Amino acid sequence: MISLPFLYIDPGTGSAIFSILIGIAAAVYFTFQAMYIKIKSFFTGGRAKHGSKNKFVIYAEDKRYWTLFKPVVEEFESRGIDLLYLTASKDDPVFDAGFKHVKAECLGGGNKAFARLNFLSADFVLATTPGLDVYQWKRSKMVKHYSHLFHTPSEFAQCELFGMDYFDSLLVNGRDYQEEHIRKLEKVRNLPEKQIVTVGCSYLDEFVKKIEQIPAEENSIFTVLVSPSWSEVALLSRFGEKLLDPLVATGWRIIVRPHPQSLLVEKEIIDRLSSRYASNANLEWDFERDNIYSLKKADVMISDFSGIILDYMFLRNKPVFYVSEKLDWRSRDAFQIYEDQEEIWTFRNLKKTGIELKPDLLNDLPSQISKVSESNAMESAIKEVKTQAWQYPGEAGKRVANFMIETVEGLTVQNA
Repeated sequence: MISLPFLYIDPGTGSAIFSILIGIAAAVYFTFQAMYIKIKSFFTGGRAKHGSKNKFVIYAEDKRYWTLFKPVVEEFESRGIDLLYLTASKDDPVFDAGFKHVKAECLGGGNKAFARLNFLSADFVLATTPGLDVYQWKRSKMVKHYSHLFHTPSEFAQCELFGMDYFDSLLVNGRDYQEEHIRKLEKVRNLPEKQIVTVGCSYLDEFVKKIEQIPAEENSIFTVLVSPSWSEVALLSRFGEKLLDPLVATGWRIIVRPHPQSLLVEKEIIDRLSSRYASNANLEWDFERDNIYSLKKADVMISDFSGIILDYMFLRNKPVFYVSEKLDWRSRDAFQIYEDQEEIWTFRNLKKTGIELKPDLLNDLPSQISKVSESNAMESAIKEVKTQAWQYPGEAGKRVANFMIETVEGLTVQNA
């Protein structure tokens, strides 16, 4: 096979070329569309109107966000209001839901999806994907309102740089601490103020229902869930055997649930640890898409800076062990508004609701776990943090739907 290295295009250059091509295509498309509308208006005596093809659209970049959007989709279905659900996953659960008023369509992933999204016609687009108008995903001139639904109770400041800058509205779990970061960023970047609406946390609302439906285990043994994030400073990368050896030696059930990205970027670590503990019947690996089953089983959780920390605390009302590490925030919004990560809401509150696991205490970890599991000293602190970060429990789907409908009604009045 002949190699043609001069035809290779690196991913960064490819992304830039795609953006340029989309920009040219958009300019041509909208120019001809404007001409068409003017001609049609002329021949109809000015009666022609340029309306949106869809009123309400949800974009899901992966099927794993179905739990987040499901309560919203069900609200539209129950009210008999048409909704277009665009997903990048052909096996998204929405296709098996049997909705009458919700039309689901698979866009595929990557540039194929963006090519469609950039020419979308809609009154209101809801998404949890960051980076609107930053990289390939551009604002369509035929979309009137873009809204971002956050998919974790942690603060916006931990998002990728410029991830939220160009949305019209942000739908948050808890207003007070979220608004602080958003307004700081807007001031630093000289951006217009976005609408901030507190709606609660839709996926936690769903998890509450699911966790109640999972039957309790008979004769269950004490279970420790190890659920790290991924990177060179994450739990498994830093400690690996030093963390797991003392835990396995206790005879407790140890569930290790790596971040999905670990299977791609830390495969050597996962393979090494899987091989090391292959003969240990009390250690099991969880690679399932849904984490709710492991959360239900766990009597205590060990993590690092993963968002699952808050999920576990809020759903189980139990503290977590976490590893504190100075992270590189240069690719995150927090870098522009905080001098130290200890100022960030999540890290401030972990000190109240969790136990910092320092490297020199790893060998003593089992005794620390036993001590914490027998105490409820942090219960009130967890409830306080939960109240801040998860407002209106059970109401998120209804509140998001209400905001979408009211916003479109307001746009209709303005354009009347």
